[in-house]
Amino acid sequence: MKNLLTKCQHIIDTNVQSLSFLASLSLRLYLVPVFWVAGMNKVNTFDDIVAWFGNEQWGLGLPFPELLALLATSAEVGGAILLLFGFATRWATIPLMVTMIVAITSVHWQNGWQAVHDLMSPWASSNAESALERLEKSKEILQTHGNYDWLTEHGSLIVSNNGIEWAVTYLIMLFALFVIGGGKFISVDYWVRKRCMS
Repeated sequence: MKNLLTKCQHIIDTNVQSLSFLASLSLRLYLVPVFWVAGMNKVNTFDDIVAWFGNEQWGLGLPFPELLALLATSAEVGGAILLLFGFATRWATIPLMVTMIVAITSVHWQNGWQAVHDLMSPWASSNAESALERLEKSKEILQTHGNYDWLTEHGSLIVSNNGIEWAVTYLIMLFALFVIGGGKFISVDYWVRKRCMS
């Protein structure tokens, strides 16, 4: 039995190692649209983003809001492009990780862990019950005055909690890319490194 397990482990290790480039590629391709959309939303509403970054009453109250908005926008749009091609992958992840850390601490932290309210989660935020009450009222209104079946045809209604869950997930994925790089074969980094080393 031990020999069989050892042989199976060897087969897995050997074959998985040859496919390891797919891990980097998968992470990159998942993150590209995340940061492209976030960055382009900032491009399209740049003045509003600057106001939100700088305003202390209803925004983040950050210093130098024009500069920080420009840096965040550039990191997301530029980072998405670099990740797509696997070019300067490790360098591209650094400003994106900083952006995620700022988002976690400045925007999402006070909302707890959950991105979407769910009382079944062990990390349900303290305001989850009132959010679910609002969800029930919304459902009642839509069932009475709207086409509820059409609205929920592809999924149920949710109430966003805007917690740190997704930002932390992206941060972990970016950190993994920082450690493993753009991957073999399907990244500019690989071909540049191969050319420089030969």
